[in-house]
Amino acid sequence: MRSSRLVAASLVGVVSGLVISTAVPASALAASHAPTLSASANPARGLTLTLPAPRGRYATGESTFRLVDGKRPDPWVPSQPYRELMISVFYPAVHTGGLPFTNQFPAAVGAALGAAVERNFTLPAGLVDWAATKTHSVRDATMAPGRFPVVLYSPGAGDPRNWNVSLAEYLASHGFVVVTIDHTGDAPAVQFPDGHVVGNGPLLTAWSQSFRNGTTLAFFTKLMDARMADTELVLNRLTSLPVRLSGGMDLNRIGMFGHSAGGFTTANMMFADPRIKAGINMDGTMEYTVKPDGTNLSEVALHGLDRPFLLMGSSSAGGGSDVHREPSWAAFWQHQRGWKADVTLDDSVHASFTDAEALLPQLAGRVPAATLAAAVGTVDPHRAVAADRAVVASFFDRFLKGHNDHLLDGGASRYPITFVQ
Repeated sequence: MRSSRLVAASLVGVVSGLVISTAVPASALAASHAPTLSASANPARGLTLTLPAPRGRYATGESTFRLVDGKRPDPWVPSQPYRELMISVFYPAVHTGGLPFTNQFPAAVGAALGAAVERNFTLPAGLVDWAATKTHSVRDATMAPGRFPVVLYSPGAGDPRNWNVSLAEYLASHGFVVVTIDHTGDAPAVQFPDGHVVGNGPLLTAWSQSFRNGTTLAFFTKLMDARMADTELVLNRLTSLPVRLSGGMDLNRIGMFGHSAGGFTTANMMFADPRIKAGINMDGTMEYTVKPDGTNLSEVALHGLDRPFLLMGSSSAGGGSDVHREPSWAAFWQHQRGWKADVTLDDSVHASFTDAEALLPQLAGRVPAATLAAAVGTVDPHRAVAADRAVVASFFDRFLKGHNDHLLDGGASRYPITFVQ
């Protein structure tokens, strides 16, 4: 949800078929080793794309869980009297040598994501097998000894929970437990353990209707209320996860970050819930307006926070984010009482803060260069991935672990980032 086109490009796409926020321009809703980007071809199923390795001191594990709130009806399917979510937990692990890695997405989710990505970025249908990408994590691996800070991740509107695995695994390999959240009915598809799959058709219909009849404020409010309730459910259930994981979580050190609508969700959650000690908004607006103009600012934009918060924005000419161009960011900046910084990823676009930045450049030579530039910007993808990882890790190291590498002090950097004053 960067700007209003939070949904304006990804959900107005009800008409054009855009159902994933990574297609949205930044103005819409909204110290590492360079990864090796490569692609191998499967003639029958398309290319298999690869995620960059985490590079931290720990191996990583992934466990998935279904969470159910029996007291809350589903916001998008009111006839369902309960709310169900899926989460992934990425964590520092030991003894993973020789064991198979998990898939980034189940087959049904990969198919839904792939169809949306292909439409949004005008990629040839079937060029990529979106269900074939592997993570670098082992299913239910033994957790490393110790107690680690916990970081929640909320994806953009129309994105699945694991569309930022590169960053989640990087943090896990550096000593964090990362919990990625699927907002059911918002993500293009959520697959549950019994095999049933929930898409986002009702939400897209609701958006289309609100856009036609002028009730988008009510739609945005409902969308964000649903996401906040989902996040609260996750926070409340962390202690109920198996002791093999919950025993290694330090729930006195909780952070959160999100992309697009997930960045807005992060800010709203910090305003409402003091359990979250530090947060990052990656290119997401903080107002309820189709075109961000400061007319429907959120409470967090109007009042700020008393805890550390980082704004990470894109630089695209048509809709980049910073405190000088985004009205809700300007209001937040004025009222923020805790530590703050505004960092722009140079030559980037909205999707540069997701796995699109690592995956789509592997299609170079197979799709036009202009197509890739529109999708992920002109920033070198290796340096962009390294910058996203370094900035996010530096922030959470500083405010959840008390380790300051001074990357966020401002000034010149070896990464393609600019500090906005």
